[in-house]
Amino acid sequence: MTLDGFEHEKAARIVAVDWAILAEDEGKRLKALGVDEGAEVAVIHRGIFGTRDPLAIRIGRMTIALRRSHALAIEVEPA
Repeated sequence: MTLDGFEHEKAARIVAVDWAILAEDEGKRLKALGVDEGAEVAVIHRGIFGTRDPLAIRIGRMTIALRRSHALAIEVEPA
């Protein structure tokens, strides 16, 4: 399941990231923020309009905003 479809406020573990579908600079930024295999994350907010963009995720003690297209590249499993 991708991060985009994961339940709100539930803990998840990143099992894979499809770096090939992300632009190189976007991938570097996400890696620098700790988005990588094995990291624990949780979706804590979704945008209110039709696309539900952006998503706010908690990773460690940090909250970051992701585009939905980035969340679709991140495969997670329940933690």
